[in-house]
Amino acid sequence: MNAVLGDLPTWNLADLYSSPTGTDLDADLKRAAEEAAAFAKDYEGKIAALDGKGLGGAIARYERLSDLMGRIGSYASLYYAQNMADAERGRFSQNVSEKLTDIGSQLVFFRLEINKIEDADLAARIKAPELAKYEPWLRDLRVYRPHQLSDEVEAILHDKSVTGARAWSRLFDQTIAELRFDADGESLTLADTLNRLDNPDAATRRTAAKALGQGLGARASVFTLIVNTLAKDKEVDDKWRKYPHPVAYRNLTNKVDDAVVEALVSAIREAYAELAHRYYRLKAGWFGRDSLDYWDRNAPLPGDDNRRFSWDEGREIVLDAFGGFDGRMAELAERFFVHSWIDGAPRPGKDPGAFCHPVVPSAHPYVLMNYYGRSRDVMTLAHELGHGVHQLLAAEQGMLMADTPLTLAETASVFGEMLVFRALLDRQGDPAARRRLLAGKVESMLNTVVRQTAFHEFEQRVHGERRLGELSSERLGEIWLDVQRESLGPVMRFDDEYQYYWAYIPHFIHSPFYVYAYAFGDCLVNSLYAVYRNAERGFQEKYFDMLRAGGTKHHSELLAPFGLDATDPSFWDQGLSVIGTLIDELETLDRA
Repeated sequence: MNAVLGDLPTWNLADLYSSPTGTDLDADLKRAAEEAAAFAKDYEGKIAALDGKGLGGAIARYERLSDLMGRIGSYASLYYAQNMADAERGRFSQNVSEKLTDIGSQLVFFRLEINKIEDADLAARIKAPELAKYEPWLRDLRVYRPHQLSDEVEAILHDKSVTGARAWSRLFDQTIAELRFDADGESLTLADTLNRLDNPDAATRRTAAKALGQGLGARASVFTLIVNTLAKDKEVDDKWRKYPHPVAYRNLTNKVDDAVVEALVSAIREAYAELAHRYYRLKAGWFGRDSLDYWDRNAPLPGDDNRRFSWDEGREIVLDAFGGFDGRMAELAERFFVHSWIDGAPRPGKDPGAFCHPVVPSAHPYVLMNYYGRSRDVMTLAHELGHGVHQLLAAEQGMLMADTPLTLAETASVFGEMLVFRALLDRQGDPAARRRLLAGKVESMLNTVVRQTAFHEFEQRVHGERRLGELSSERLGEIWLDVQRESLGPVMRFDDEYQYYWAYIPHFIHSPFYVYAYAFGDCLVNSLYAVYRNAERGFQEKYFDMLRAGGTKHHSELLAPFGLDATDPSFWDQGLSVIGTLIDELETLDRA
């Protein structure tokens, strides 16, 4: 494959630490422990007595220590992601996590004591410029006041985190990394198996799809135990913290009202028939059939030349599209290639997904993906580099305020995809090639909007039923098939092994209720891109200002300069109509 794709990059983690056994890493762990102990000695039990300047100084010191610990933790996480089947890497990651948890236990008091300050008292102190700088962080910290437990309970929960949810997440990662799927005698990793699901050959797709379902089914008892345990763990946590429903915590961290999320999900579910059902009927017709087997959902269209893009071609396409929007965006993205911040080569044991890890503001982000040269991989590269550009720009906010809520974190990534898609479409005159591009984009948007909303519905039902008792593998499969049939429509045909496909979705494990953020981001970007296409000037500056803001502003503040309001129910219909318009164009091409 490298003969076609060229040399695929692996990242250089030496920007963080020389090696897992390096003296630089040991020195930073020691320094973090010493600074945490000194911080606790200086401030524990004394926060209430600090004036505004003193509290601002304490937060600045806490931020520097958080950056140091974040660098250490990020290195361990990235090193592990390169080969999650390597027991030594797993032990290293776990040991670092435990050491950081021990160090962090000395800092738990800080946030708790800040949240005990009364509103009026804090408002008086925040007039000091040293503290005013951190007003957005304090605002976001204090929304958790109603859900804060006693100091002793919070300390216990912190210490036990490494043997609780995080340990079950590690078990999931190791199980997925070690799995091999038998496809006609070939032993494939998860990433290689998923890659075959958009192979031009139907028999190859079918073999891979069935191997995936059967392989997941063979380990269903393990995945079922993990899901049940984590759902119960979350229920216990929600009960003690008095979160009214399973999605409440995620909405709070995303700085979005329950009603906005409910409006988003309702709008998408109401559009299932107009979008997904309609499109897959079209696709079945292109294959000359009345129905589609589930392994044909992402299949290339008949006549597709199965074009593969080399790594250099993918890089050029993305950077040209970013540069066409604004040269600064291309310059930021190019750093990832020049400085080896990307790991693109598929390997056994490597994390099978894709991500852009922000690391810490004092360092830089890293991108992981599995590049096979498909057009979808070029879009994934654009997606992750969109994240990277966002993270580089937001880094100026510092460790405590650079992170963006998930609902907006997906904006820059999906916008990056849209730039690449539009650049390719605008220069494509051949009707058949244009149809393939449009169909690929529609499928990507349906995967982001409809499929992720179905994932959200799956989580809602699983967490709801788990409160009544443990769910069997069969019941999880029933819920999975229910939401898939509802979202994809009657044209899609599912075989028995598809009931286990819920088992490989990592977001269910690592970040419960993360998935609706993809739909939020896609619909938002559709509206945002429409503003861009109609803007005479000034859009780019507003866009960069939005990304630089990081986590300092609410989504309503960030979208206001563009004339957009996510609390308006019609906002979601506007975003969904973009997908409908692309399907309209496909229908027009069919009639031509």
